[in-house]
Amino acid sequence: MNTARLLSLLTVGLLFCPSHGFAATVETNYLWKAGVASAVITPQTNMWMSGYAARKSPSHGTAQDLFAKALALEDEKGTRLVIITMDIIGVRPWLRQFVEKHAAERHKLPPECLVMNASHTHCGPEYREIKEGEKTAGHYTAFLRERLVRIVDEAISKLTPARLSQAHARCGFAMNRRLNYALPKTDSNSKRAPNPDGPVDHNVPVLIVQSPGTNLCAVLFSYACHNTTLSSTSMTNNVPRYEFNGDYAGFAQETLQAGRPGLTAMFMQGCGADQNPYPRHYMVPYVKPLEFAQQHGRTLAFAVEAAMAAHVRPVCGPIRSALEFVTLEREQKDPKKPTPSRQYPVQVIRLGDDLTLATLGAEVVVDYSLRLKRELAGKAVVWVAGYSNDYGGYIPSLRVLKEGGYEAPDYKPDIEERIVGKVHELYDRLNR
Repeated sequence: MNTARLLSLLTVGLLFCPSHGFAATVETNYLWKAGVASAVITPQTNMWMSGYAARKSPSHGTAQDLFAKALALEDEKGTRLVIITMDIIGVRPWLRQFVEKHAAERHKLPPECLVMNASHTHCGPEYREIKEGEKTAGHYTAFLRERLVRIVDEAISKLTPARLSQAHARCGFAMNRRLNYALPKTDSNSKRAPNPDGPVDHNVPVLIVQSPGTNLCAVLFSYACHNTTLSSTSMTNNVPRYEFNGDYAGFAQETLQAGRPGLTAMFMQGCGADQNPYPRHYMVPYVKPLEFAQQHGRTLAFAVEAAMAAHVRPVCGPIRSALEFVTLEREQKDPKKPTPSRQYPVQVIRLGDDLTLATLGAEVVVDYSLRLKRELAGKAVVWVAGYSNDYGGYIPSLRVLKEGGYEAPDYKPDIEERIVGKVHELYDRLNR
């Protein structure tokens, strides 16, 4: 896309913020401060990969580097927000706690002003200490922690005047993967498969960050889809080759950055727990899964480009945020072995009256995104992100829970109302 055209759109659209009126000039229009940092988090040695328990060996190399990226924002009152995105399977609670503690001690950043989101690539490292790879997992954990606190420090140290805007487009390769789960459980056709009639969220929201006298310095974008185009990059004599890569989300970021030196593209995973990218794996003869991942990445990147060429709107401050935990209870099937309840993080962030970001932990099905965007609809654009600040199993909606199946662990039927109710509670509190 022509950079001059984009800058023109941004200038026209961003000259007006409700709190400042039409009198703002181009120079005084940079009402924010922003800083961006990035670090490679690809394991330095081959190790077990996460996402597929059927794998029989550690990784064989790297097809594409994995990254952690941090975007620091500061409003006119000095309130800060840090968003971290990572090409890993999920945000283990202890990892969130480590980064949160560092950010609080070093930068006085409160927990509610820190977001950690994982792309959920199934071609990243297994950094739990599993039996097959305890030593390498431990080494990688130390490496990952160091990289994350470093990019937080760097992003905050780089805070300089900036302006924010937002846009959105659509991308269509995600498809619901729950086919026939609604049929009686005795039905032999009940399975995970492409369901073209199932619920989806094809929206691609985009947050644009621009500094004075430069091209774009950061683009944060989201999509609701499992990052599972491939499990192996190729097959040789029926033996899979496992190589680290960010799957479609990694290739989308790479595509966006390729044409814009200095740009940091950041992917935020949405509520894609019951969504798969199609086609995937070895669905099409003579097409390697890596080619599908690259193609889906380009498709998503082009949707971001389309958004930035469309109606770009300003994002004004201030930053308001809240983070609390809701108790999710499990059905007790065996009184002798009770299943403990879960403390589940719910976070709501508001950027002025222009953008609301709701982040939910673990693998959240698409119903949450569709419902919250419908119920919170108003002047502010609403983003809903899963895979944030916590990781560990699926979070079903009531619909999915009733249907049963893969994404429906045995939570009590009030799980959806508890989570959605907490989002509304925090949203209302930030409106006061």
